[in-house]
Amino acid sequence: MLVDINKVKIFVTVPLENVEEVRNAICEAGAGIIGNYSFCTTSVKSVGTFIPNDKANPYIGTRNKLEFVEEEKLEVICDVDKVKKVVANLRKAHPIKSKTKMPYLCYTGPIRRLLWLKIRS
Repeated sequence: MLVDINKVKIFVTVPLENVEEVRNAICEAGAGIIGNYSFCTTSVKSVGTFIPNDKANPYIGTRNKLEFVEEEKLEVICDVDKVKKVVANLRKAHPIKSKTKMPYLCYTGPIRRLLWLKIRS
C-alpha cells in the first residue's frame, strides 16, 4: 500500500543552553508551520546519560565517567519538501556533532502505522 506522506515530525535532544538556537534554526528553515502559525514546537525537559569511551572527544563530560545532562527533547512538524534544509540548519546549530544525537523523523498516518527513519548523512 502506498501512503502519501507530506508532513513528518522531527525530534532531537538538545542541551538546555542550546535549545533556542536550535529552535530558531529549524523554524527559520521552514519547520513548525501549522496553518496560520509558525514556530510551532514542543519540548520536554529530560536527563540524558552516557559514558564517553577512551576514543571519545566529548562536547560535555569526561571520558569513562557516567554523565547526567539536562536536555530538552525538541519536536516540530515539517513539510517533507523542507526536511533537507531543516535538518541542515539543525546540524549547523546543534552543538553535539555525534550522529547518535542527530534528528529522527516520525510519521503517523491515517493507516495508524508508525514509521521511524533516522536521518543519515
